[in-house]
Amino acid sequence: MTIAQTLPHTRPLSRRVPMIIGCALCMELIDSTVVMTALPQMASDFGAPSIRMNLVVSLYMLGAALCVPVSGWVADRYGPRRLFVIAISLFIASSLACAASNSLLQLCLARMLQGAAGAMMVPVGQLILLRWSPREDLLRNLSYLTIPALIGPMLGPPLGGLMVTYWSWHWIFLINVPIGLVGIVLVLRHVPYYPGVREQGLDVRGLALSAVAMAALVFGFEALGHGLLPHLWVALMIAVGLLCGALYIRHAQRCAEPLLDLKLLRIPSYGISFWGGNLLRLGTSSLPFLLVLMFQLCFGLSPLHAGLLTLAGGAGAFAMKLLAVRVVRRYGIRRTLVINAVLTGLTLASCASFTDATPYSVIVLMLFGSGVIRSLQYSTLGALTYADVPAALSSRASSLSAMTVQLSMSLSVGLMASLLGVLMNLRGHSVPQTSDVAAMLVLCGIACMASALIFRRLAAGAGEAVY
Repeated sequence: MTIAQTLPHTRPLSRRVPMIIGCALCMELIDSTVVMTALPQMASDFGAPSIRMNLVVSLYMLGAALCVPVSGWVADRYGPRRLFVIAISLFIASSLACAASNSLLQLCLARMLQGAAGAMMVPVGQLILLRWSPREDLLRNLSYLTIPALIGPMLGPPLGGLMVTYWSWHWIFLINVPIGLVGIVLVLRHVPYYPGVREQGLDVRGLALSAVAMAALVFGFEALGHGLLPHLWVALMIAVGLLCGALYIRHAQRCAEPLLDLKLLRIPSYGISFWGGNLLRLGTSSLPFLLVLMFQLCFGLSPLHAGLLTLAGGAGAFAMKLLAVRVVRRYGIRRTLVINAVLTGLTLASCASFTDATPYSVIVLMLFGSGVIRSLQYSTLGALTYADVPAALSSRASSLSAMTVQLSMSLSVGLMASLLGVLMNLRGHSVPQTSDVAAMLVLCGIACMASALIFRRLAAGAGEAVY
């Protein structure tokens, strides 16, 4: 019996389900953006270099990347709604642990636990939506899903700046508690129950190989350029990561039920969205980290002022979600993704022109425009990813996509921080300068524009079924 047979679709009658699931994304993104704003104060309290605080971000993403692969299997076996509630509960508990941290080590461990919870929460929420939504309404429902999620980036920076400026960074993690508790109640009341399918066993070997590969790669890039480990050890970690990744690919080709089903990449729309989307995220995911460094360390702005400036990007993203379906219907998925990839890169690279003399109005306008463009890109990309995936393979597709999203985001932050460290060493800078951060922003823009070459391979009518 297939998953598609046991889990019949119910035609959506309202926006309630995607909005409720989006609350989980809202909680996670509030947490992410708040942490970015608080990094300089954390560094001061812990007596650590400011650039070293990217560990707080990278380890969260590492925890997520390690646990995402198994989330699809657990959801299929025990039911997605049950796992969704457990994930939200774990996220609340880990948030309390972050708030109670008195050292960088404690905070990093709690952040890894948060990442594990997020790894289950986000892809399982997407899986519920995929099973609930008819394919022809998928783009619209994904847009509804992300509306609450966009409240996170909008509220996170000013809330984080306010709390850090007038209280302590420990309080920023307590924002998740009331949101999570309300989310649990709403999920239990309104999200449909889908039973688990218990026949499939866990691919233990695949889980071990993928976990070692991701851990080694993330920490290898993290150590690069910071002098954390001898260069030989850094090279060894990256080599181990690549070797385990290659061994997993070989394993997946021979395994009947692999944990991460790489055969999904043979679906043209899924494969192109996979490679193009991950390259795009390598460019965009480090933007909040770089902007925090630029605004607070280079320009000398307070956390509150820096948070208010970055609010513009979230406002732009929110505005575009209301128009995304109309834009895609008019221009098509292929044209939208290609043109938007170039525009995304140009807007990121344009942030390199910011100086401490740049008027706030100009910064706000540019960040607003960047948020508009990135929002349209990710809404379109999310719909394309699952456009041609069979219903029975939705959990595998969600797990593979979510895992690589987390990995690319983690590598983006770690790689940009490492390259920034190398550039600072070459220039003899002990703290980041505006020109150092600007160089990284240009590099991010180039990566985004390069993804347009991948999206060009899409068929002219790709993804028409989802809008």
